[in-house]
Amino acid sequence: MLIDGELGKPGEDEKDYDFDLFVIGAGSGGVRASRFAANYGAKKVGICELPYHPVSSETIGGVGGTCVIRGCVPKKILVYGAAFRGELEDSRNYGWQVSEKVDFDWKTLLKKKTDEINRLNGIYKRLLSNAGVKLFEGEGKIVGPNEVSVTQLDGTKLSYTAKHILIATGSRAVRPNIPGKELAITSDEALSLEELPRRVVVLGGGYIAVEFASIWRGMGSEVHLVFRKELPLRGFDDEMRAVVARNLEGRGINLHPQTNLTEFTKTDNGIKVMTDHGEELVADVVLFATGRAPNTKRLNLEAVGVELDKSGAIKVDEYSRTNIPSIWAVGDVTNRMNLTPVALMEGTCFAKTVFGGQPSKPDHSNVPCAVFCIPPLSVVGLSEEQAIERGNGDILVFTSTFNPMKNTISGRQEKTVMKLVVDAETDKVLGASMCGPDAPEIMQGLAVALKCGATKAQFDSTVGIHPSAAEEFVTMRSVTRRVTASGKPKTNL
Repeated sequence: MLIDGELGKPGEDEKDYDFDLFVIGAGSGGVRASRFAANYGAKKVGICELPYHPVSSETIGGVGGTCVIRGCVPKKILVYGAAFRGELEDSRNYGWQVSEKVDFDWKTLLKKKTDEINRLNGIYKRLLSNAGVKLFEGEGKIVGPNEVSVTQLDGTKLSYTAKHILIATGSRAVRPNIPGKELAITSDEALSLEELPRRVVVLGGGYIAVEFASIWRGMGSEVHLVFRKELPLRGFDDEMRAVVARNLEGRGINLHPQTNLTEFTKTDNGIKVMTDHGEELVADVVLFATGRAPNTKRLNLEAVGVELDKSGAIKVDEYSRTNIPSIWAVGDVTNRMNLTPVALMEGTCFAKTVFGGQPSKPDHSNVPCAVFCIPPLSVVGLSEEQAIERGNGDILVFTSTFNPMKNTISGRQEKTVMKLVVDAETDKVLGASMCGPDAPEIMQGLAVALKCGATKAQFDSTVGIHPSAAEEFVTMRSVTRRVTASGKPKTNL
């Protein structure tokens, strides 16, 4: 779909509409789009969001959205808290006299986490106000191609017209249909538990599953991670998935690969959890980390015929425009690449396209990401499997596995693994992966290099920072393997 040449003129027909732009959903993408639209000249911008609560539902949410309130930010705070367990253990070999008994107060961390998300919720509201964006607290719905309604807490229904409508309602955790599923929780509740569970069963093998398994284990809980595949983190580089699995086990997490859960039963001793292998586990908390679904059910999209895909995600073109010219969508609700920085990028491109006079397509290539397990995994570009699947010729794989300098003294048996995937013909670096301490911080810099089309020769000519783990990325000289387009390794390097 081509962008209308008349876009980028926010003043046109403004007298006919209550708003130049009305946004439904005040998460990362919606807030960014509305603020930037106002900065680009949209004179009247409105945004609506459900009333605030740490645990979301169809009728409560909060300015800041999933990432700020019940996702990335509170999760990372808990990861920091959980990581201290290993740090305290390792400190002994560095001469620190740590007593045998180290207590952890979950309620202290929980309060600090809640205070921080409350603070951020207030900051996001101020950002909107300072940009001149009018905030409505209530449930937004589509009434027509240029009309929205907002139902407030007291039941009052407001109706507004808008030249452009942007949907940025995100996604919500899915609960699989397992007998006794009402006994399980999702990541929303997991971030706000009043008591730290002693025994946990986590169902799932993605980001959320391995992150919460690491958090709870780091805080001393007994953790069972149950997933359907042979390795966790489907979609990531297989070699790195195996590294993560080893690290999870090394940290004391019980892995149950190629397993599913079949039934939950409440008992005097907790929740009895049955697997499809006939195994019986007992837990205080069962976490569903089995994916998320786009928040589109209550938007009344059928009223105007906005097209959805089979997952319920809103279909958009390369500019984030739906099949209805006045309605747009960004972020997880489109199910393109469900990451907060991607939603920010899509929101920025939308504002530039519609109000900045700069038609801009979000670029979903070479987007770096991190899984905050302990230690973390971070990647950018293509995995080895993805590079092979492209079938554009041979690839060269460079790997480095080493004991981090810190571990040589602490004695922790946990290797850092790094990997580069290189196009054999052009020498262009196609992908980079790392599992080990500081991986996300290092990978952000490599993402710039890949975005600029860096070659392996340029990596090799870069002087490393010594001593650091990061320098390994510019000192990997020997090819680990050469793989043909058919996926078969070549031995004649």
